Amino acid sequence: MVRDFWTHTEVIRICGVEESFLSRLVKEDILCPTCVEGSSAQMFSSMDLERLRLAKLLMEEMDVNLPGVEVILRMRQNLIDMRNQFDDILEDMCRQLKNIHSL
Repeated sequence: MVRDFWTHTEVIRICGVEESFLSRLVKEDILCPTCVEGSSAQMFSSMDLERLRLAKLLMEEMDVNLPGVEVILRMRQNLIDMRNQFDDILEDMCRQLKNIHSL
């Protein structure tokens, strides 16, 4: 079974980070925990865990400061969004070409 959300404590354990590090990322809006129905605690999504792992890697192994991490993660998300838009455009073009050839 694949999980969609993790608690604050689980994220700290899974990613091997200090609570203060996680709190800093939340405070800087790098991570955005959400409220999940049926839980009183804020929960972190799979995307949050990925962003946390990248932030940890950038800061610990590449000596990037927190503002730099935010910029890199924002640029990364922009690239992912653009790639998805490009894929949608290609799919639409393929459908249009198939429609033209089927006439």
